[in-house]
Amino acid sequence: MYINRFSIALSMALAASACFAQEDRFAAVEITDQHINGPIHMLMGAGGNIGVSIGDDGTLIIDDQYAPLAERIQAALRRLGGNRPELILNTHLHGDHTGGNAFFGDDGVIVAHANVRSRLLAQGDLPNAALPAVTFADTLTVHFNGDDIQVIHLPHGHTDGDSVVLFTNSNVLHMGDLFFNGSFPFVDMASGGTVTGYMDDQRQILARIPSDIAIIPGHGPMATKQDLALALSMIETTHSMVNRAMDAGSSVDEVIAQGLGEDYKSWGAGFINEERWIRTLAADRQAAQ
Repeated sequence: MYINRFSIALSMALAASACFAQEDRFAAVEITDQHINGPIHMLMGAGGNIGVSIGDDGTLIIDDQYAPLAERIQAALRRLGGNRPELILNTHLHGDHTGGNAFFGDDGVIVAHANVRSRLLAQGDLPNAALPAVTFADTLTVHFNGDDIQVIHLPHGHTDGDSVVLFTNSNVLHMGDLFFNGSFPFVDMASGGTVTGYMDDQRQILARIPSDIAIIPGHGPMATKQDLALALSMIETTHSMVNRAMDAGSSVDEVIAQGLGEDYKSWGAGFINEERWIRTLAADRQAAQ
């Protein structure tokens, strides 16, 4: 009996500790802002960068990070002169970009590619307020705060539901996780992402944007077109390196042991380290065969 009671007490303590650790993970997170151009700002905290438009029509946000940060995000919007967002655009499904949906979706309309709604529905535990109420297949145009905002779906890159958001008048582009500025990207193959598609998507964007555009990446600091071109070059080069090594008979572990060289050390300091990036490239190669 003593052992059973002890086991139950220990289990309860561990559960409480896990819950506290989850809350404590965000305890020190501050939401900071950076003005970009015209009515456009970027909010940074934990998770994906948030795009913001505040003006006569109200408040629009792109992505909303994690659920525990929602009230802090709303407080940051108020500091900028905004209110509860009328529109919430999701660039893709991941929780560090959609975690605040339930909070903001109570008052605003969530917009996303159809695959985002489908994948969030498949999770089975989200309230209706957290789901996109408006979905689209290829492109959508929103007229808000004096801007013509193009929401453009790009297939099979980071996931199968990625969208980029172009503020045509303000000359600002939010790329979601189709751009990790200065670090190896996460390609979610389980959610329809591919390395080849990721490169193709970045090439499409580079071909259509002006040289002086301001780019909000999914992760990392504000960027330029040149930064995006550098990120694409890194992916293309490391993709070729891994393919050549494996064509010559090297195993994945042997490629990892050899590494990608000093030029790419800094790229592995983020969420995806060098080993995980090499394994991603190798898995994408295998899936394509």
